[in-house]
Amino acid sequence: MIRSVAARPLAWTLLTLAFLLLWDATGLDLALARMAGTPFGFPWRNNGFLVHVMHEDARSLSWIIVAALFAAIRWPAGLLRRLRRPQRAQLAFTVLASVLIVSITKYLSDSSCPWDLQVFGGAARYVSHWSWGVRDGGPGGCFPAGHASAAFAYAGGWFVWRRASPGVARSWLFGALAAGLLLGLAQQLRGAHYMSHTLWTAWICWTAGFAIDAFVHRGSARYAFMADAPKLNES
Repeated sequence: MIRSVAARPLAWTLLTLAFLLLWDATGLDLALARMAGTPFGFPWRNNGFLVHVMHEDARSLSWIIVAALFAAIRWPAGLLRRLRRPQRAQLAFTVLASVLIVSITKYLSDSSCPWDLQVFGGAARYVSHWSWGVRDGGPGGCFPAGHASAAFAYAGGWFVWRRASPGVARSWLFGALAAGLLLGLAQQLRGAHYMSHTLWTAWICWTAGFAIDAFVHRGSARYAFMADAPKLNES
């Protein structure tokens, strides 16, 4: 049977990229933002649960887990014992790299957050986050959703776990995506991000994990972006 180790994740990467580009073209971001916002701002912006639990505590917990993953490279515990040391290192660096890529992209962005828009009582006008170099009159630095990366950054761990335990890999990916969507929804209600910001963060983190895994296994013939040739000596 002709297969490729990279074919399926590559297909999902391209398919979700097409979906995100289509989402950006629909204008749904503002429509969803209006469901949570008013001309006087976002009523949930300073909600205690969303601010302290879903934002501050969730971010702190994520960094604790990151530190634990790096410690586990030398001292593994629990499920991480199923991974070899190089795999544990790949997992830890994948999470950290995903967070850093999102943070750098966010720093370079001129796009402001929904709560900065004129239609929600701010001073900025709506400008697509792909209009690089075009200022919207606000502070910028809002794309993609940095906070959601506290969970989405772990999505790239699927590439590590799928070789050691496919069952854990599926649960790991589902947990990362579900947690990321919850954190993104919390920020959406506060007016801190558009839905596309959250979705793009998920895609960036997944793609970062894909790229790191491809680099780590770049010497493996089975990881070429093509179907494996059938063995000629099979009976």
